[in-house]
Amino acid sequence: MKELEERVRREVGVRLFTVLAWVPERRALRRVHSSHPEQYPVGGEKTVEVAQGWLSMCIEGRQTYFGRDRAAVREIFADYELIESLGCGSIINVPVVGDDGEVLGVLNILDAEGSYNDSSVAAAEAIARDAAGALRGGAAA
Repeated sequence: MKELEERVRREVGVRLFTVLAWVPERRALRRVHSSHPEQYPVGGEKTVEVAQGWLSMCIEGRQTYFGRDRAAVREIFADYELIESLGCGSIINVPVVGDDGEVLGVLNILDAEGSYNDSSVAAAEAIARDAAGALRGGAAA
């Protein structure tokens, strides 16, 4: 997972990076990697407390969510105050899809408001296409 984080740092830029494994039988997300383990500990799990639209988009629809600014982050994420306290105001959530088409998890890439654009999203999506193996390994650990 550390290599995955370094690639995100190089190719997209990131202030906060977490990887969540999708646990379909519980409709939950389990954190398997965190650049900020004190605030977002590995092993933490949440039944999806974000907006239903996010779940439909990222998990069911296998589409990237791009929150360009703080208003978009606040609209979707209950922990927006913690996100903002870390200096983040823009987010890219990219589903990681296995060879069988099933969603394995999500890459959460955050930085300061205004840090990301459509090119950043494309770079994040390219990384996610290569991340299935890392997520499988991290999810098993």
